[in-house]
Amino acid sequence: MTPDSALFTAMSVINLEGDLLDQGEFNTWLELWQHDGLYVVPIDPAETDFKNTLNYACDDHHMREKRVRRLYSGESISTTPRARTLRTLSRFRVLESAEDSIVVRGAQSLWEHRKGHSRHYAADITWHLQQQDGRWLIQQKVIRLVNSDDVLHSIGYIL
Repeated sequence: MTPDSALFTAMSVINLEGDLLDQGEFNTWLELWQHDGLYVVPIDPAETDFKNTLNYACDDHHMREKRVRRLYSGESISTTPRARTLRTLSRFRVLESAEDSIVVRGAQSLWEHRKGHSRHYAADITWHLQQQDGRWLIQQKVIRLVNSDDVLHSIGYIL
């Protein structure tokens, strides 16, 4: 895989993911993941041992499904009404690539609007993508919020 084709492939998956999340298509978002994939929002921006430290999120398949059910249910005050979000994705850099895997780092600016209030979250994100059955799926996504060690409110949705 050439660097250009790896970058194009990764950006296609990443942009699709962002669009699905912004449009509230959470069940389709779940289909972008490998079953054993990990969705991580660490508190410590330098942390790498996600399973043995405290995180805002460290979701395996089961926890991603529970998060999506909560977003659809309307039963949680943190998700009612559902926040409207807009992600701006940029600054993609291929860190590793092989025929069946790509690791990309990029930036995300997320605007969230709910109940007349807007919040902005900026993050460095690293996506680990793997090819499985002819499709590129997310193996791991690590969202390193710029202000992760501040007091954060309303992170009930998916970053």
